[in-house]
Amino acid sequence: MSTIHSVNPKLRLLNLLRQGNQAAIATFMTLKSSKASQIIVNTGVDFKAILIDCEHGNIGDSDMHDMVTAVAGSGVSPLIRVRGAEGPLIKRALDTGAHGILVPMINTAADARSVVSFAKFPPIGVRGQGSPFACFEHGLATPAEYVSTANVNLLTMVQIESADGLKNVEDICQVDGVDVIFIGPNDLALALLGYAPAKNTEPVFVEAINGIVASAKNYGKKVAMVVVDGEGAKKAKERFDLVVLSADARALQAWYRQELNVARG
Repeated sequence: MSTIHSVNPKLRLLNLLRQGNQAAIATFMTLKSSKASQIIVNTGVDFKAILIDCEHGNIGDSDMHDMVTAVAGSGVSPLIRVRGAEGPLIKRALDTGAHGILVPMINTAADARSVVSFAKFPPIGVRGQGSPFACFEHGLATPAEYVSTANVNLLTMVQIESADGLKNVEDICQVDGVDVIFIGPNDLALALLGYAPAKNTEPVFVEAINGIVASAKNYGKKVAMVVVDGEGAKKAKERFDLVVLSADARALQAWYRQELNVARG
C-alpha cells in the first residue's frame, strides 16, 4: 500500500502541529450531542480540535459517528478518546472518519506499539479496511483515497497518566508512529500524590511533568496537557504543543454556578 503525504486542509490539528509555530487549543466533549458539538466549534474561539470522549463521556457508538460528522463539517478536527487500547475500539473510532485517536493508560512501550499497530493499515499495522464513511470527514471521495493517506495523516496520541507510564516514558517516546504524548494530570496526580487535582507545586508532580515534556521533546514527539481555565491555557501554550481546555460539562456547570451567584447576590 502506498502512503501519500500531502497537505489536506481538512486536517486542522495535524497541519498546525506539523507547522510547529504555535500551540493548538482543543476541548473535550463528554455529552452526546452533535448539536452541542456544532455550538462549541462555532463560538469563535481558536479550537483546532474537539476530543470526543468515549472513555469518560456519555457517548455511545452511534453518537460518536454523528459527532465526528458535525465537528468535521464545521471545519474543526474531530478526535476520539477511546476506552482503551483494544483493536476493535481503535478501529471503530477511526472508521468514523475521526482525524485521530487518544488512547488512555499507556504504561509501556509495548502498549504504545500495540496502539500504533491497531491504528495503521498494513504493511505498517493490522487495521482492517472497510469503512464507507471515513473518507468523507477527510474531504476525500473514495475509501481507496482514504486508505492511501491514512497511515501518515491520522494522529496517534497516547496518555501518560500512571506511575508505570512515567517510569517507561523514555521508551514510550521512542515508539515510531506515536505522534503526541498526552499528559493525564489527574490520574497522574492520583498515582503520585494520592489525590487530585494536584496543586502544581508538589515537587514530585512538577518533576514528573518536566520529565515527560523533556522526553517527548527529546524524541521529536508533540506533547499535550489538560488545563481547567483560560489562564491555565494561556500559560500552557508557552510549553505545550496541544492544550486541552476543560470540557463541555464542566464549562456548562461553571457558567450556571457563576451566573446564579450573580442572580442571588
